[in-house]
Amino acid sequence: MRDFGDLEAVIMDRVWDRDTEYTTVRDVFEQLCTERDIAYTTVMSTMDNLHRKGWLARERAGKAYRYWPTLTREEHSARRMLAALGSGGRSDLVFSYFVDRISAEESAGLRAALRRLSTERAPNVR
Repeated sequence: MRDFGDLEAVIMDRVWDRDTEYTTVRDVFEQLCTERDIAYTTVMSTMDNLHRKGWLARERAGKAYRYWPTLTREEHSARRMLAALGSGGRSDLVFSYFVDRISAEESAGLRAALRRLSTERAPNVR
């Protein structure tokens, strides 16, 4: 999966922000046209591109398609973090620099997540 272009990122944000199971080109277009001058066909071709790249799944609904993301926003962010961790030199240093720059609240959340994962992965001991 390649990452997003500018308009793809805007559309993915709209898709992720929706509180429905799926969305349509019309739904996204109606949101975007209040903010920018954009053609329906541009939204349609961009969503088709996102489908071809594997970011959106779709099914036919009449003459149109229903779209939904193949990953959550958080899963996408985790993949980007893993890519940065793996391509930025020594991963231990990359991670150290990252942790050094996050807020105290983010650090506490990270520690809690690590504790939870550690507990989930630990073998059951009786």
